[in-house]
Amino acid sequence: MTRVSARRVTAPVPVLDVGGTHVTAALVDPVTSHPVPSSVTRKPLGAHADADGILDAIALAALQLPTGHSSSWGVAMPGPFDYDTGIGRFAGIGKFESLSGVDVAAGLRKRLADRAGRLCFLNDADAFALGEYRAGAAEGHDRAVCLTLGTGIGSSFLRSGLPVHDDPEVPPGGHVHRLRIDGAPLEETVSRRAIRLHYARLAAPLNQLAPPEEPALPDVHEIAALAEQGDPAASETFRYAFDALGRALAPWIDRFEATAVVVGGSMAQSWNLIHPAFTQGSARTGSAAVRVLPARQPEEAPLIGAAHWVHDAASAS
Repeated sequence: MTRVSARRVTAPVPVLDVGGTHVTAALVDPVTSHPVPSSVTRKPLGAHADADGILDAIALAALQLPTGHSSSWGVAMPGPFDYDTGIGRFAGIGKFESLSGVDVAAGLRKRLADRAGRLCFLNDADAFALGEYRAGAAEGHDRAVCLTLGTGIGSSFLRSGLPVHDDPEVPPGGHVHRLRIDGAPLEETVSRRAIRLHYARLAAPLNQLAPPEEPALPDVHEIAALAEQGDPAASETFRYAFDALGRALAPWIDRFEATAVVVGGSMAQSWNLIHPAFTQGSARTGSAAVRVLPARQPEEAPLIGAAHWVHDAASAS
């Protein structure tokens, strides 16, 4: 008689990655730790809509997922956000402000009805970092600094695969965007807005007293394309911004004893412009050399990280 051993089947983990313009929903396979390709759906999201509009849009993406998944969801959210209670704290930052003071957890559970039991929230940069640690460029590094470069700078300091927020070895809250460089907040030099304005100042004709209005400025990917073509103003814009990022971050890389810096986000597509400027800026501080690596899972990492966050939360409870 042939004996058949039963293998325990674990339901896929539903996850949401909430961004300023889009929300992505997916099911993550607990065996492979990767999103099921056929399940991934991306929907537009208006960060300036009212609270019901934002929650409806997030729930719409979530409800696109096939049934038969776990009732515990991983939800990657930008900050400021109370990740323990699921309440938004977005006042004064220019996006998701209608969610300030709103119980996002309760709003989503209501909209998802019997498909959601527990919602496990985490910072979107932490989700990216955990995904890169589990299946990307941070894998094998006990201490890593992970950055997402987009509208601003997202950051996560990982120690043994866990985000570190409250420790003298990391910036306040583990947030690089709170650092200062050359007497000003870092995001006045390294952000989508700062890069566009700096390019406009460098490229403006001498008789032009001020750069054009921001909506008329070329976007970062267009400035990158100009730099690739040898445009001196565009090249200097990237060098200046990411040299500053290297100088600002270098002391914290040393203090944290990181062995890798992993970079993702939309700007990381211009890696051959970012990498040399960042490493040169870091070296100018006298900092120890560290590996600076592009993300290996730039799209999937937040989804992978959110799924592992659900598993870790279940293990801790």
